[in-house]
Amino acid sequence: MSSAEFAEVFREEAAELLAELESALLDLEKAPTDLKLVGRVFRALHTIKGSGAMFGFDDIASFTHHVETVMDRVREQKVAVTGNLIGLVLASRDHISGLLDAAMGGAAADMAKGREIVEELQVYLQEGAATAAPANPTVPAPPPGPMPEKKPEPASSVAPPAVPSMEQPAAPAVAQSAACGSPEEQQEHFCIYFEPGKQYFEEGQNPAHLLGELRQLGRLTVIAGKELPAGQEEWQAGQGPFWNVLLSTAAGINAVRDVFIFAENTCRIKIVQIFTEDSETVFEHRKLGEILVERGDITPEQLEEALRTGRMLGEVLLDRKLVSRERIEAALAEQQVLLRQRPPPPRPSGESIKVQSGRLDQLINLVGELVVNQARLSQAVVGSSQQELVEPVEEMERLTGELRDCVLNIRMVPIGTTFSRFQRLVRDLSRQLDKEVELITAGEETELDKHVIDQLGEPLVHIIRNSVDHGIESREQRQAAGKAVRGSVTLTAAHAGSSVVLTVEDDGRGLDREKLHRKAVARGLLADGQEVKDRDLYKLVFEPGFSTSEKVTSVSGRGVGMDVVKTTIEGKLRGSVEVADRRGGGTTVAITLPLTLAIIDGLLVRAGDTSFVLPLSQVEECVELTPEDIRHAHGRQLYPLRGELLPYTSLRAFFRLAGETPALQQIVVANCNGERLGLVVDKVVGSHQTVIKSLGWAFRNTQGVSGATILGNGEIALIVDVATVIRQVRLEERRRRPQNEG
Repeated sequence: MSSAEFAEVFREEAAELLAELESALLDLEKAPTDLKLVGRVFRALHTIKGSGAMFGFDDIASFTHHVETVMDRVREQKVAVTGNLIGLVLASRDHISGLLDAAMGGAAADMAKGREIVEELQVYLQEGAATAAPANPTVPAPPPGPMPEKKPEPASSVAPPAVPSMEQPAAPAVAQSAACGSPEEQQEHFCIYFEPGKQYFEEGQNPAHLLGELRQLGRLTVIAGKELPAGQEEWQAGQGPFWNVLLSTAAGINAVRDVFIFAENTCRIKIVQIFTEDSETVFEHRKLGEILVERGDITPEQLEEALRTGRMLGEVLLDRKLVSRERIEAALAEQQVLLRQRPPPPRPSGESIKVQSGRLDQLINLVGELVVNQARLSQAVVGSSQQELVEPVEEMERLTGELRDCVLNIRMVPIGTTFSRFQRLVRDLSRQLDKEVELITAGEETELDKHVIDQLGEPLVHIIRNSVDHGIESREQRQAAGKAVRGSVTLTAAHAGSSVVLTVEDDGRGLDREKLHRKAVARGLLADGQEVKDRDLYKLVFEPGFSTSEKVTSVSGRGVGMDVVKTTIEGKLRGSVEVADRRGGGTTVAITLPLTLAIIDGLLVRAGDTSFVLPLSQVEECVELTPEDIRHAHGRQLYPLRGELLPYTSLRAFFRLAGETPALQQIVVANCNGERLGLVVDKVVGSHQTVIKSLGWAFRNTQGVSGATILGNGEIALIVDVATVIRQVRLEERRRRPQNEG
């Protein structure tokens, strides 16, 4: 290994140790008598010193030795932990980072600052006896062995909202204990299909009772179902109500069968054991046809005959009226739920390898190309008469999807790696502004794409700085308002479907509506006396140069921070950001982000000869736009949608596309950060899983497009940047407004 490679190894190791050092110091400041935390700090410093000396970074080893000596005295309880000492060691940590950057070719470190730190450290060594901890401290020493780290828990009032789910919680522990046993028992997973007959209802039975008994056995997930329509007394076989559920329980299959013991003669019941949570289980993928045959919806002969057509199985069965659409959708839903329930492959505990991010990006690009070509292959087989290719292509489609998900998961990392850096930020800001502020975090285990996390740091820094500076009041103001002297900023992360919601909430003074309105009028963003909803008014804080500070300080006042937040979140990360206010109770900033930037679920549309993809997370619905609708608007681009006027714009006009406009068009209702706009297209093709490709340097200034993708037929489709389109349309409206008023 060359000297350059040795240096790179030390740089990576030192970066991790410096992050650990900062985290341990911030925890130690909250618990200054915790000797376990003192040990964490000492070990980090000792390792940095030893590795620095071994790899030839003598200046780092020499400086770290002084800091390590002081922390050794702390460990021996000869020097007490104070806020000043924590601040000095944090400054030492920053200087070590500066020395490391300089050694790797960066800017030169401030050596005068380093000598000043060493002099202050010597004072602690000389005055150790005066500042030493008492021989018999009143605080008891921690017990031997590992101690759990204390992490503050956010209050229930600031917890992220629950996300609606089809998964029903298990019954209370008292109700489960008799049937399920302890949580340590082996869990089995059953797929249960239940279709009550007419006689079942004539006997006065209720399916809800059976579902309730199943719920007492363990965790019940209702995959799909169809209840009996009100007033309907008869139904044809295969057209009646049914329920498809997934049950996870430790009670065993006999307990599951006992639930249906009095319904066997009047109902169709299928109980299939999917897998058991043990190391020897082999999970088998279940195909659509297998599920339908297993439930008795079709016969094996009908399945074989449908597959010979070479068309999609669901379409053939619907055309031949062999199965209702509800039952096909239920089988597809079961297939997806079972894939999510599949146990992960066993991983050796504690083993990991480091891979260069460039190699990982190359792997993801190759998988993206594979997904595109697999889609082209599937499309070619659908129009082919070679039936023997149908099953291999379906199997390849499944394997490609699993490979894609596996590779994307490699790039997912816990967002807590970003949260840890903000503890230091809040500490330094609170001292600089002479306030008492603590940072509470929750949801650190929430995973997000590494590329998203890398770009998320700067926006969160601006939001947290605003919360501490503008939101949290001074000690005197908080006491006068009857609040605790110490303010809090709560940073939480939670999954919401295919997105992650980050929330930054403070318990400060909240937003001053009148002051915001005056600033907006002064900057020409609102007319004098113009009334505006709170939600629209709060959006103005993201405008460039907008600030409510009376003077410019090192923390705020230039109106740049929140503009950076919106540009990064909406422009680079394809997310959304929204501000909410609780009068006298604080401010909440909510950021919604996609899980990954590599693949999105989109809606494929066409305008002229060009295909476009709209992010499905920003699409509400699609409606028709007829010539009569256009005439009734009298030249205004407004569409009456359920009692409200929806503004719309044509993608043809926005992108200046040539060609004849069809008589019947479609409006895709898009919603980005609470703003709704209709996008007029020639045709809505359908949903499409999009592998995102960058447009390259030549198209860097293209407005309204965030990327491109390759369709199954080889055609390129542009990904619409909905936020930019809405912003451009709003700016155009502002330009036209004075002309119209004149």
